[in-house]
Amino acid sequence: MPKTLNVRVTTVDAELEFAVQSNTTGKQLFDQVVKTVGLRETWYFGLSYIDNAGIPAWLIMDKKVTSQDVKKQTPLMFKFRARFYPEDVAEELIQDITRQMFYLQVKECILSDDIYCPPETSVLLASYMMQAKHGDYNPANKPHFDKSKLLSSRVFTQHSMSDEQWKERIFTWYAEHRGMQREEAMLEFLKIAQDLEMYGVSYFEIKNKKGTELLLGVDALGLNIYDKSDKLTPKIGFPWSEIRNVSFSSKKFIIKPIDRKSPDFIFYTAKLVINKRILDLCMGNHELFMRRRKADSIEVQQMKAQAKEERAARQAERLLLAKEKKEREEAERRRQELEEQLKQYTNQYDNARRELEQSQMATRTLEERVAEAERQRRELEEAQRLAEEARRIAEESANLEKAERELKEQQAAEAQALLEQKMEEARLRDEEAQRLQEELESARLLMEENQRALEEARNAPPQIVTVTVPAVAAAAVIRDEREREREEEEEEERRRRELLEYQQQQQEESAANIYESVADDDRSSEPDNTYEQSQELQVLENGTMNEELERITEAEKNERIAQQLKTLSAELQAAEVKSAVTTTDIIYRQNVAQGRDKYKTLKQIRQGNTKHRVDIFEAM
Repeated sequence: MPKTLNVRVTTVDAELEFAVQSNTTGKQLFDQVVKTVGLRETWYFGLSYIDNAGIPAWLIMDKKVTSQDVKKQTPLMFKFRARFYPEDVAEELIQDITRQMFYLQVKECILSDDIYCPPETSVLLASYMMQAKHGDYNPANKPHFDKSKLLSSRVFTQHSMSDEQWKERIFTWYAEHRGMQREEAMLEFLKIAQDLEMYGVSYFEIKNKKGTELLLGVDALGLNIYDKSDKLTPKIGFPWSEIRNVSFSSKKFIIKPIDRKSPDFIFYTAKLVINKRILDLCMGNHELFMRRRKADSIEVQQMKAQAKEERAARQAERLLLAKEKKEREEAERRRQELEEQLKQYTNQYDNARRELEQSQMATRTLEERVAEAERQRRELEEAQRLAEEARRIAEESANLEKAERELKEQQAAEAQALLEQKMEEARLRDEEAQRLQEELESARLLMEENQRALEEARNAPPQIVTVTVPAVAAAAVIRDEREREREEEEEEERRRRELLEYQQQQQEESAANIYESVADDDRSSEPDNTYEQSQELQVLENGTMNEELERITEAEKNERIAQQLKTLSAELQAAEVKSAVTTTDIIYRQNVAQGRDKYKTLKQIRQGNTKHRVDIFEAM
């Protein structure tokens, strides 16, 4: 019976324990792991281990686990990690669990500085970490901040900034991610991270025919050659579309270009095992390079359709949850508003009740004052009436005496005038009598003298004398005087009544104003050593071979993020500790100053034909 072995597999977020048979192959163990994890995009991953020489290696799938150079210990230790990287995470990674595995692994590489990340980009990536872990930013309930889990030690030791200053800069971006789901935040993290120069690159120490020590970088886009001191800036590059065959013989590694006129690209490694691992990486990356440029397999199509349905379902569920959350928030807000209104109404009621009591007291006081004022008004009116009556009587009495006196004086004056008139009339009569006597005497004389004149005098009509009677005129004067006095008395009485009516109206208006004032007061109350590529690749459209050379970085796509990164970089350089700046930092800044990024550099180093680039490599 085969012997049982204990195996411990560490994923990026868990530890798995398995009991396997001694004849278990690497693929059987791998399949058991991915089944446990629930992963279907298995072509990116592998099981890594440290061999007996202390060198990292990958478990070979078609060999027994025990027949490989795995360090003998109990349990056997493996790490489940991504071995190959996609060209574009957004287009190629299908399942959320796959994205999560890449996110956690890339985050770990950035924090450990296995992947160089400039400080300003580190802050941006840290904000996505916060969103992926804690969800929407909440100013009222800020999550715990630990910069060692968000930034590499290189970044925060290079700057003389407090934890609070780092927190402020990270949280400024974190707050902008509101509404972004956890899966979206991890994907955005990966989209930024895949633009880093060291992302997905496996480095190997090699030499050219001259013996110059160089670095070979193998990634999803091809093979690149670096100076040993600079892992950021490749000097020459060979995309997978230019490579026909890869093989090794002992420490010699041979790459045959598709251009048969070009010489072979040959380099040397220190150990045979290194060439084996380079070959494995080249095979795996080239196969994935081919897979991306052909129609999806039925399995991938099904996975994409399923993932699309699942995301649509989750989106619908998120929308429903968001709607319910909004409704709950609205209901809660409404409840709080109603509670606040109830509190306000209660306060208003209490205030109104107190004001009502005060108003009632004030009303009673005012009523008493009004009653007292009414009593005083009546007393005043009575006093005024009595005074007016007395005044009237006095005036009547005085007027009566005055009238009698004036009447007597008038009568006396009239009598005197009448007497004088009568005396004048008597005088006039005397004079008239005398004149008549004289005329009579003259007439008698004439009678005697002339009889005929007498006869004519006797036949003539008699003379009529009109006399004016003074008593009638006096009576009319007296009557007119009395009529005038009576009219004056009536005018005086009318004025007195108007005065009384005006005073009463003023008192009534004063009382009405008091009542109206009281009434107003009451109314206000979130394998083999040779690998040759399939001929299928050679018939692919030329336009798809170097399509990666036309790519731009995610930051370049988003002008606002690019500007924010530029501003933040200036701020961080101002707080920089010059002695802590590394050689890689200097190289990165030189590249930026020259307008370089990952894809612009790749485009530049792949210019010219393959022969030209092989010649450059040999001359290095």
